Amino acid sequence: MRQLSIVLLAALLLPGTAAAAQSLGPVALRPAFEIATEENRRGVSWSEGRAAISADLALEAGALGATARLVSLRDAGLHGGADTVLDLGLSATQDVGPFALTGQGIVHLFTGAFGKQDYAEAGITAAYTLGPVRATAGGMYAPEQSAIGGSNLYLFAGADAGIPATPLTLYGHVGRSTGDVDDVVRADRLRPGGRYIDWRVGIDHVTGPLAVSLEYVGTDIPEVAARGDHDDRLIARARFSF
Repeated sequence: MRQLSIVLLAALLLPGTAAAAQSLGPVALRPAFEIATEENRRGVSWSEGRAAISADLALEAGALGATARLVSLRDAGLHGGADTVLDLGLSATQDVGPFALTGQGIVHLFTGAFGKQDYAEAGITAAYTLGPVRATAGGMYAPEQSAIGGSNLYLFAGADAGIPATPLTLYGHVGRSTGDVDDVVRADRLRPGGRYIDWRVGIDHVTGPLAVSLEYVGTDIPEVAARGDHDDRLIARARFSF
């Protein structure tokens, strides 16, 4: 628990110190429901290629935010046979010149899993917007934890752009996962084969509260690398926001 507390505190201390001093402003509560052909994170299928449903809730109060997301994993062997994962996050955003800096901490809690599977990570994202184009870059770091067999560092960059006069948005993302290894088997949960690069490109169609997405996801993980479903694939999802 001490590591989880440190991770969450670090996320708020990044840009959050200044943000927390600001007026909270109006409070917004945003629930949503999603169904996808699979739950894929950083190019690795957490639901092992099976369809997944999720429900999430975001609470926004000015520069501060809190999120909760529950996702079905359906007895995923990658995470000790977990039935679901609950992601709990805290974030704070601060404008620095033309950039919006967001610090965040996330705890991942697995239900119905065998053994210790829960872990936490924290990081910072910088976003720059110019017209319909938004570019982002940042990193997430999970300190050494037995559940992930060491530490994990994820660096990423991406961009999205709305197509004028249409409900369509194009987006792309690339990331690199590295870290120290204490236990190879557990480390393969987040980094099959040790270290790797992932990418995704996709398109969103938004009509009112409904968003439909189609994306192509891939990695450079060798075919012989350990556990997990990480082949290139197309993923479709539909999200309804209330």
